[in-house]
Amino acid sequence: MINFKFASLNEVLSHKTMYYEKIDYSIVSKSWQILSKYLKLPYIIHIIGTNGKGSTGRFLAHYLQKKSYKTVHYSSPHILKFNERIWINGKDSTDFDLNFANKKLQDYLPLNLLEKLTYFEYTTLLALILSDGVDYLVFEAGLGGEFDATNVVPSDLSLVTTIDIDHQSFLGNTIEEIAKTKMRSADNKMLIGYQIHQEVYDIALVVKKELKEEFGRDIKINKVEKFDLSALTKYPLFLQRNLCLVIKALEELSIAIDFRLFDDVKLLGRCQKISDNITVDVGHNPLAAKSLLEEFKNKKIVLIYNSYKDKDYKTVLNILKPIIKEIIILDIDDKRIVNKNDLLEICEKLNIIINTNSKIRKDEKYLVFGSFLVVEKFLKSLEIDER
Repeated sequence: MINFKFASLNEVLSHKTMYYEKIDYSIVSKSWQILSKYLKLPYIIHIIGTNGKGSTGRFLAHYLQKKSYKTVHYSSPHILKFNERIWINGKDSTDFDLNFANKKLQDYLPLNLLEKLTYFEYTTLLALILSDGVDYLVFEAGLGGEFDATNVVPSDLSLVTTIDIDHQSFLGNTIEEIAKTKMRSADNKMLIGYQIHQEVYDIALVVKKELKEEFGRDIKINKVEKFDLSALTKYPLFLQRNLCLVIKALEELSIAIDFRLFDDVKLLGRCQKISDNITVDVGHNPLAAKSLLEEFKNKKIVLIYNSYKDKDYKTVLNILKPIIKEIIILDIDDKRIVNKNDLLEICEKLNIIINTNSKIRKDEKYLVFGSFLVVEKFLKSLEIDER
């Protein structure tokens, strides 16, 4: 067992619980009570929802940084390197930044809390330390809202991206349960972006009433209408919808809009074309599949895929079936990944052709999809067939 008071960040994270069945919010809450004595929080923009949190956060953080505001964007998980999780003023955090924050945590927190914090909670606190004194922290929630580690600090503005069924074991089995859990994290103002379930807007009003009665919070709620994004048609429709939410947030902040500042934003793993014939997307649920079906309609792609076993991969494949020419199942050695035979069985039932040749051909269009793990494995093992 390592001594968490003196270990390097890599050592600390390697001994942290990344996946768990129950959230104990008290540990991160107690940790923040201590840290709050030493840090000056910036204006916090909390991003909650099912899909689109990462791209919404990066669009917003990119724009704020372009307008010369000191900005930190916290997101998760990462694709290739841990540093991606904490983006500071236009760049991924450096090893120096992360080691500095790790040392501060070790100095401030007692050993019993350092030991009990989960991987995500520890990372969240690193982001808060690195946000000390900046202008804005764009704070992306993990899988939840009300009891998410990112909710340990009060938010000035909450952005709600599209909400759908996901992470049922933590959040509930209905849209009402999931939406409530996420939106009860709001502290001041809530901007609700594009929704596929209209009931989300009604649930927001219920949450507003509950928060008023229980905590005396008088939350202001605004529904985001569509803006004219004809200047940004290079982005897929689902990213344009996320941009609508970002623009509304900028208006709320009284920051002038200049669409040209979005031209060079980098969205790693979000419907990202890494070559003329390869697109990668870290989505993993039916909602993400529907967005990609919309983006690739009337086209045929080779799907490079795998899935966590707790995801609705049957529905995902059924949604994508109209655009799938063939499927390549990317082998991943992880206990959370679905049994390959189960995937093969579903592909056979859906009459999806299985391709066992994993080489990438120049004459085919590919979509790499299924999870962050799938995109990570693909990018690290990319092999191009020049035929």
